[in-house]
Amino acid sequence: MKKKDLEKFKELLTRLMEDLLSQADTTVSDMNTPKGNFPDPADRASYEADRNFELRIRDREHKLIKKIKNALDRIENGTFGVCDKCGEDISIKRLEARPVTTQCIDCKTKEEMLEKALGL
Repeated sequence: MKKKDLEKFKELLTRLMEDLLSQADTTVSDMNTPKGNFPDPADRASYEADRNFELRIRDREHKLIKKIKNALDRIENGTFGVCDKCGEDISIKRLEARPVTTQCIDCKTKEEMLEKALGL
């Protein structure tokens, strides 16, 4: 992969991680702020449902942050853009669509078909 492409992906991944971390900080500070008393049980239930939904989103983002860190490490050690399964180059278009990917489209398709066949 060209150095210019690696720099582009490094910048993209770094910016994405900064955005995710900023959102996480906002969520934590919002959760530490008392929301008051909810005399109506429906209001309390609605608040709790919203809070649980927010926590599920943040959990998914936490997993994405780990993948971003892994991708940045692969950029540093020279393995970014190389499929973990077959060792072939991952296409730039695939990396643009999913910069944290570790597999080429062929290997990922085979993996998903196997998971579907096994019911995973």
